Amino acid sequence: MYPDIQPYETSTLKVSGIHTLYYEISGNKDGTPVVFVHGGPGGGCDDKDRSFFNPQKYKIILLDQRGSGKSTPTACLEENTTWDLVKDLEKLREELKIEKWHVFGGSWGSTLSLAYAQSHPDRVKSLILRGIFTLRKSELKFFYQEGASHLFPEAWEEFLAPIPESERQDMVLAYHAQLNSVDDATRIEAAKAWSKWEMATSKLYVDPSYLQRAESDVFANDLSAFARIENHYFVNSGFMRDGQLLEKQEIDKIRHIPCIVVQGRYDVVCPATTAYALKKVWPELEFHIVPDAGHSAREVGNAKLLVDATNKFADLE
Repeated sequence: MYPDIQPYETSTLKVSGIHTLYYEISGNKDGTPVVFVHGGPGGGCDDKDRSFFNPQKYKIILLDQRGSGKSTPTACLEENTTWDLVKDLEKLREELKIEKWHVFGGSWGSTLSLAYAQSHPDRVKSLILRGIFTLRKSELKFFYQEGASHLFPEAWEEFLAPIPESERQDMVLAYHAQLNSVDDATRIEAAKAWSKWEMATSKLYVDPSYLQRAESDVFANDLSAFARIENHYFVNSGFMRDGQLLEKQEIDKIRHIPCIVVQGRYDVVCPATTAYALKKVWPELEFHIVPDAGHSAREVGNAKLLVDATNKFADLE
């Protein structure tokens, strides 16, 4: 990855009567524009996200989605759907007077990147996607009901703990009730448990100190935004038809766009079967399975191939 850099511009964009989004720009003012689409939903951007791009060649745009990161109001679920976020990306492109841009997204970011590209295929120069997630019911069931639980039984037990036994037949729905409770303590406990489950499974090698963030009150607000927004999208099936992003008529809209997919073999959060399904309906894309990586974009194998991909597209006309 490239060395850390600071943005040369930070600003906000009013996108509705409720929501104001934070965005920043770094790298080369005259470079080829790329928008970083963060994960979650609700994850927000991080300073390290700039480092996937050559700052001499790219105009690097980071945007915090509705309710996430530095966007306001924090953790707001109102007027917060996939299609609102698609409109926000297009509104930002227009605000910055960009004709076409590269789109880079992993995990939920890959979902939103695909949804945006299928809505505005003429505005996308390339797609770089990692940890493919299309929000199908089968994907949610694997991670939140039965599947990943067999690989991480000790972490799963902690995830189960806040939920009464009688409600565990639908963990996403059960967490929805607690994450939206009027009781602050209930809400915070649920947010910590929801977030810790994902953190415990997101890397091939998890540093125990990383998990301590989920137990600290210092990060309670960030965890609450992440958990509430993510759960809100999952309860509502991403506001899409099941499997919509993989439908032939949707893929046909973007088939002409150069696309590179990087997928960790041992990604438990977004298992390789979804990336493989995308490759089957879109054989023209360039597909990489990383044999020694999980879900995180910053695991060495994933990060190397993602940087290789941005370098490859840096001079694309």
